[in-house]
Amino acid sequence: MDWIHQAFASFRRYCIESENLPVDIHIIFSDIIKGAGHVDDIFPYFLRHAKSIFPHLDCMDDLKKISDLRTPANWYPSARNITRKIIFHAGPTNSGKTYHALERFLSAESGVYCGPLKLLATEVFNKANERGTPCDLVTGEERKYGINENTAAAHVACTVEMTSVNRPYKVAVIDEIQQLRDRQRGWAWTRAFLGLIAEEVHVCGEAGAVELLQKICETTNETVEVRSYKRLTELTVEDEALITLDNVQPGDCIVCFSKNDIYSVSREIEARGKEVAVIYGGLPPGTKLAQAAKFNDPDNSCKVMVATDAIGMGLNLSIRRIVFYSLTKPTMNEKGEREIDTISVSSALQIAGRAGRYRTQWEHGYVTTYKSEDLPKLRQILEQTPEPLKQAGLHPTADQIELYAYHLPNSSLSNLMDIFVNLCTVDDSLYFMCNIEDFKFLAEMIQHVPLPLRARYLFCCAPINRKMAFVCSMFLKITRQYSRNEPITFDFISKNCGWPLSLPKTILDLVHLESVFDVMDLYLWLSYRFMDLFPDASTVRIAQRELDEIIRQGVFQITRLLKNSETTTYSMRRITQAKESGVGNVGIRGRLTDRLIAQGLLTPAMLKELRKEWDAQQQIRPANEQSMNSKDLGSYDQNDSDDDNAFGRKSRRKRKK
Repeated sequence: MDWIHQAFASFRRYCIESENLPVDIHIIFSDIIKGAGHVDDIFPYFLRHAKSIFPHLDCMDDLKKISDLRTPANWYPSARNITRKIIFHAGPTNSGKTYHALERFLSAESGVYCGPLKLLATEVFNKANERGTPCDLVTGEERKYGINENTAAAHVACTVEMTSVNRPYKVAVIDEIQQLRDRQRGWAWTRAFLGLIAEEVHVCGEAGAVELLQKICETTNETVEVRSYKRLTELTVEDEALITLDNVQPGDCIVCFSKNDIYSVSREIEARGKEVAVIYGGLPPGTKLAQAAKFNDPDNSCKVMVATDAIGMGLNLSIRRIVFYSLTKPTMNEKGEREIDTISVSSALQIAGRAGRYRTQWEHGYVTTYKSEDLPKLRQILEQTPEPLKQAGLHPTADQIELYAYHLPNSSLSNLMDIFVNLCTVDDSLYFMCNIEDFKFLAEMIQHVPLPLRARYLFCCAPINRKMAFVCSMFLKITRQYSRNEPITFDFISKNCGWPLSLPKTILDLVHLESVFDVMDLYLWLSYRFMDLFPDASTVRIAQRELDEIIRQGVFQITRLLKNSETTTYSMRRITQAKESGVGNVGIRGRLTDRLIAQGLLTPAMLKELRKEWDAQQQIRPANEQSMNSKDLGSYDQNDSDDDNAFGRKSRRKRKK
């Protein structure tokens, strides 16, 4: 066990490095050396030391009982008290499986739709109300009403995390059920499947999930009725790769797995006189829908799309051919570490299946690769069937962590989560513990902020991309404001985000706007959980709609942004190269590289000041450039708050590690 090795190493250091050992330990060591004692006599002192650094050892039995996760089905007694009819709609993309489940949902007396994305939940919300079935929308950041805010509709469309396991329904639909294997979010699908109080539970997804759900249903005394569907349109793997972007045709979607590829491919295609629609995960929902509508419109001049795998779910797209720009993408392994790996069979089928949509101008779909060497590999991947799911995700609840905190009052939330994961007992044949690294990252960031445990837990559940430094910085500021019991107002958000914002001029500007949009999402998410101190949700929502429109216009002109960014990137490279070669003493915190642009670690205000400096440099002799003082550039971020600087230092420490 890890704790034994850690405790042994700590005790050994303690004995060797302590200048004055306690008298009782000193006597024991003396007796052993003289042969009057036995080495086993040290054990009680070792145990005392171990308990001082691992306080959970004193209450191990209680903690193990709390973290016994072997029978999660029993966490939902209301669902176990009824006999649910489980119907699995199994099939590939474009097979009509979700359509049939939704038809049952819309015709029932009451129902809930649980989707993986806000876009899908919103689409079902709109469809239901248009069909005359009043339906409410519930996502982490938004509530809309089919009737009015004082009257709950009988039907609800929600994101899967927001699924109610307390309200009874006639029919429930859980979309993309194979996501219960997801290392980060899988617990939400498991919770919905086990906890929904519904007479009929319709699940839609890959056939590979059938066997796992059948095994889970054995623990709930339920059976699974499987309805299989075949693809409605033909999909053909082409014999040749694209090779060059000169061969792009109307209806093509180039799928990239990095933002840099998105930018470069878009730039190259538009340089050839073709208009491009762009979709990637960081864009606001409204912007994604606008780009999709532009691409789908047969009368629009835009006939080509460049996208990430964000198109795999949540958007209706009229695509003739999918072109995989590469077959590798960053993934997260079981330990929470990033790896570059070949895309999975499931992901490849999901993306390739977007080509050839039923009842559109492109009913016959095609798929190929950009590089010739990738085509045989893609063909091999697409000939396979996804591996059967082995396990479903679980996650510790707030109640369980509160019980841990009762036994370990001096432990931080991050430590409580670590201890929970190490001590929990899970039925490995059915379940796994979801990755908690993002949760722990936020917990450690706000560890010094005084908060009640329940509030701290909720804050750490916030949907934040920890790679976005500006969003994390704002998260810290908001948490501190909340801890002082001071309202987080729209003025507070405006002041810290630089509202009102203008149209982006470079990609860096666009990335910053996306970060501000995410900050507003964070505000709305928190406003539904802490209403008293987040009073301006309606104002923030109006501002967010305005920002969505600004981002939308920016993305429509993405080629111009890329062109403007090239000058900025070139100048930044010059400064970086000068620093690395010893020419000048450039005092900007951290190295300025293209990666900073992609990650948005500089703000537009800082960039504006840098531009002024670069313009000034053009008017002075190169010799003067060599003597440039670090204060000239280093001062531009001196006005950053302690929150920003603290986060920046923390980020740099993590990168060095």
